[in-house]
Amino acid sequence: MKNIYLQVLKKVTVFVLITFGMFLSVAAAAGFYSTNMQYGAEKAVIPEYLKAGEKTRGAIISIAEFTDKRQLDDTKIIGQVRERDDTRVSVFTRGLIPGRAVANGIKHYLKKAGYNVADRIVQWDLKRETMPKGNAKVIISGTIDSMEVTCWRGVFSHSYKTKIKLTIILAAPAKGKMLYKRKVESTSSKNGASFSEGEMGGQLSAALGDAIENAFEDKEVAQEIKEAITK
Repeated sequence: MKNIYLQVLKKVTVFVLITFGMFLSVAAAAGFYSTNMQYGAEKAVIPEYLKAGEKTRGAIISIAEFTDKRQLDDTKIIGQVRERDDTRVSVFTRGLIPGRAVANGIKHYLKKAGYNVADRIVQWDLKRETMPKGNAKVIISGTIDSMEVTCWRGVFSHSYKTKIKLTIILAAPAKGKMLYKRKVESTSSKNGASFSEGEMGGQLSAALGDAIENAFEDKEVAQEIKEAITK
């Protein structure tokens, strides 16, 4: 009975692996892969100096979609896969576009820090004279300067490399004043035995989280936020 169970289990495992391999082959044959990119700040450790206090917890912070400055015909592209035959296959976002994914990540991070962050992501071209009007004391946005996950598919091992560069901008809409600007970046690499679209998305999501957390490591950014809210 045990031998029959093992035989059935092996057949099921082989079927799943073959099906998954066929799925990836079809995706590559179609000319692209796609994956999700998101950062929810679940594991983020918020610095004490950044956390909202009684005076800063109620004021509204607004987040604007990031401007994608990468030189691409389609900004939904977030990477490429180098196949075993040396062909390059593009990787596209599934769901949120990169500029909105970055904005959402910052929204989740600041909410975890205790701030009253507006749910709606607004549009802003980063010009002083076009700051969105509303009740927000602070608006946060910026640019995507570089964002890519690259995978080299091998026979028994696959290599992933991820790079993200962002420019973070803080402004006070009511005063029409730019408050703060900082460039941050995050890079990582990994070798693994498995290849999947989910693994690519996971790598890029982790790098996005690192870049966002790095952006708020500077105590000056916390000071600017709190001063803009309380004045």
